[in-house]
Amino acid sequence: MMEGHDTFVLMPTGGGKSLCYQIPALMRSGVALVISPLIALMQDQVEALVGNGVRAAFLNSSLTAQEARRICAKIFSGQLDLLYVSPERAIMDGFLDMLGSSRLALIAIDEAHCVSQWGHDFRPEYVQLAKLREHFPGVPWVALTATADEATRSDIINHLGLQEAKRFITSFDRPNIYYSICAQASGMAETRRRFLAFLQNKHQGDSGIVYCLTRKDVEKTAQWLCDLGYDALPYHAGMSNEERAANQTRFVQEEAIIMVATVAFGMGIDKPNVRFVAHFCLPSSVEAYYQETGRA
Repeated sequence: MMEGHDTFVLMPTGGGKSLCYQIPALMRSGVALVISPLIALMQDQVEALVGNGVRAAFLNSSLTAQEARRICAKIFSGQLDLLYVSPERAIMDGFLDMLGSSRLALIAIDEAHCVSQWGHDFRPEYVQLAKLREHFPGVPWVALTATADEATRSDIINHLGLQEAKRFITSFDRPNIYYSICAQASGMAETRRRFLAFLQNKHQGDSGIVYCLTRKDVEKTAQWLCDLGYDALPYHAGMSNEERAANQTRFVQEEAIIMVATVAFGMGIDKPNVRFVAHFCLPSSVEAYYQETGRA
């Protein structure tokens, strides 16, 4: 990337993919545009970067108009090294016009499997990101993912125009993760009983994530854990941006927090001491399961 080449990176969850664009962003002239699919993911990465003295920011719907204007002013004045945006914002004409006068160091497509209809988390807006090449010719691209089989890789490369990209593909193996499967319980009460035994016997006092299928199950399970004396937080798309952000911050920064969530939580979350991930229901695909368990 330092030489201006496009790059495709396939690394396991927790493998350090973000460094593949963060370091070049600091070494190349201009601001790096990072496309990220989730507000929680943007916030997590920006907080970590700012904490290490890096000039980073995000633009998304969680900001007030005044906060957004402040960040735009930093872009114009060259005071940012990395700018995180959603794919929806990245393809808006107004945003592209605003960014047109700035020099881009690179364009990073995080969670690039979202571009593929073969992937487990297809986002139509990702397919439209190719239009960025028309607006920013000559800017190097990097597409990154932890979950992409051959069909998904082919889609990523074709949709994003990465045919000439340098490719770095590593193993999916995460030897530090142990997988355990239990027979389906007869109901939620039995599922919770088994999970409580799992917590008490193996992970008392640990941080972890519990995935539930519905928002209602998330709320009830989080409350059930709180009633038992555990520090549990809910996370789902029905909550306000402020509530989700506050719960995510607590989960990342504090010890012994259990996050009870739908699939709205987890992609790219950087917390080094997540000791367990429990699914109360089947994920949508094997790829989704790998992505979600990869938070451990």
